[in-house]
Amino acid sequence: MSEGKDLVFDVKQRLGIEDVVGDYLELKRAGRNLKALSPFNPEKTASFMVSPEKQIWHDFSSGKGGDMLSFIMEVEGLDFKEALDLLARKAGLDPTAYRSSGDQAAGKLKKRVSEALEQATKFYQTQLLHNPAALNYVTQRRGFTKQSLIDFRIGYAPDKLNALSSYLRDKGFKDTEITGAGLAVLRSRGPIDMFRGRMMVPLMDTQGMVIGFTARLVKDGQDGPKYINTPQTLVYDKSRHVFGFSQAKDAIRRAGYAVVTEGNLDVVSSHQASVKQVVATAGTAMTIYHLKTVGRLTSDIRLAFDADRAGIAATERAIELAQDQDLQLSVVNIPSGKDPDDIVREDSALWQEIITKPVYAVDWLIDRYKNILDIETAPGKREFTDVILRLIKKLQDPVEKDHYLRVLAEMVDISLDSIKLKLDQIKLDSQPTKRRVVENLSSTNIKPDASVIEDNFLGLLILYPTTRRVAETTAGQLLFSRPGRQQIYDYILANPHASIDDMSPPEELQEVSEHVKLAAFTAEHNYQDFDSNERLREASDLAQKLIKNSKQHTKNELINQLRHAETQGDDDMVSQIVQAIDRLNKQ
Repeated sequence: MSEGKDLVFDVKQRLGIEDVVGDYLELKRAGRNLKALSPFNPEKTASFMVSPEKQIWHDFSSGKGGDMLSFIMEVEGLDFKEALDLLARKAGLDPTAYRSSGDQAAGKLKKRVSEALEQATKFYQTQLLHNPAALNYVTQRRGFTKQSLIDFRIGYAPDKLNALSSYLRDKGFKDTEITGAGLAVLRSRGPIDMFRGRMMVPLMDTQGMVIGFTARLVKDGQDGPKYINTPQTLVYDKSRHVFGFSQAKDAIRRAGYAVVTEGNLDVVSSHQASVKQVVATAGTAMTIYHLKTVGRLTSDIRLAFDADRAGIAATERAIELAQDQDLQLSVVNIPSGKDPDDIVREDSALWQEIITKPVYAVDWLIDRYKNILDIETAPGKREFTDVILRLIKKLQDPVEKDHYLRVLAEMVDISLDSIKLKLDQIKLDSQPTKRRVVENLSSTNIKPDASVIEDNFLGLLILYPTTRRVAETTAGQLLFSRPGRQQIYDYILANPHASIDDMSPPEELQEVSEHVKLAAFTAEHNYQDFDSNERLREASDLAQKLIKNSKQHTKNELINQLRHAETQGDDDMVSQIVQAIDRLNKQ
């Protein structure tokens, strides 16, 4: 049995969407449906609707919607597999039973590793309470409150060779399970504890399950590095883990942005000061997985890194990684010589203030390099333009790229043509990002409200066949942001007189049945009180908006290709693209 559709089917057989959503929102009856205040936007009038009949939800304030899995992904900030595992546990199902025998064995070991980490967390918490010196360090020197110790499950590892290992052995854990959790290393006489004489800060996954630890020395003059982390294990991957995510996700959603720091203890201090939309990566080594995890909740990500060389390099790397993620990266200006933990403990109001005044990441980098390099001299200008042009070369938006070329030319008092010529000579170390072409369009440049317009339009076509005459006049002119929506539109064009039951769609639409139900649910809510003429006018207006969006998207892609052709000196291609843009403008 494969894990995918079989587990999804069984989960949906055992759970109702009203029960899943009801764990998060206060639902009230509204006819056949249920309604609640949106969890994604502040509002006084409920716009979040749930249809127990169709087993779907739709948030009319944000345009988001889908089934129970998509709701969990949105509200918990999880990916599909994580959301499915969460719902499986809620339904009383074991996801490992749906996997191959090899996967089942790995799944069982992973489960035991997780159980060992949970037991270790409880052990460390108890040890902290019974060690006055460690407790004094945590509460007095670090200034952590009782609530912070509870929220982040902070503990203490005794300064003994195998205190934890012996405890876990007594609990029935095998040595391979203890070492597999990264809690000990195996020696000839048995396992030796990985962490000794340290404050223990659990690392948790997106659902709040412990996957590892950050450990800090508590005594001055102790041997060993100040901080050590759990090594790579079955459950912990440094390149993917975002510290504090499970505790911060509600605050991130409410605030509309996330602050990313370098240190885990920066996060604890910030949360203690009631600034909870803060998470951390492992130092400044930000990866695409970190950005994607935080990006599930918000596109506004604010970096609170040191303004030293490492921080500058990390910011450059983050800008490059964010190019395909549709994220707004900015930088919080940290006073020199301090970190967020220092600021929070000295003046929490200042911390709250500075995170609300970030600087766009590219502007911040340009300003930092301007302060480092002497742009009044020829060597300084050469070095400055070298580093900034490498940054600009990585930008994908043609308008943004052109803006910064002009800014750079003005800053160093060099002609724009010279700056562009030097840009063409810049060679990036990494492989160039594969360019998107018109024939392989993605939804990256689609406006944020495009999905709302698309669902309303398709819902009208599904529920009210008289509006399909509008679809016939738009054939070949509409580009939908998702393949599922495009499939529905193409089906209606090919079958203008077909009756579409959104609860039991035609065979050709079975694989996109969730899209069909969602679009119909949206239109039913918005247009049930319209007469036929009003629906027809609304369908026509929506079609025109979609045509405009499609044209703009195609034009953006053509402009990207034009820039590329110009840099390659391909005059024939430049001429063809210019003509294509001209034809598009005249339509």
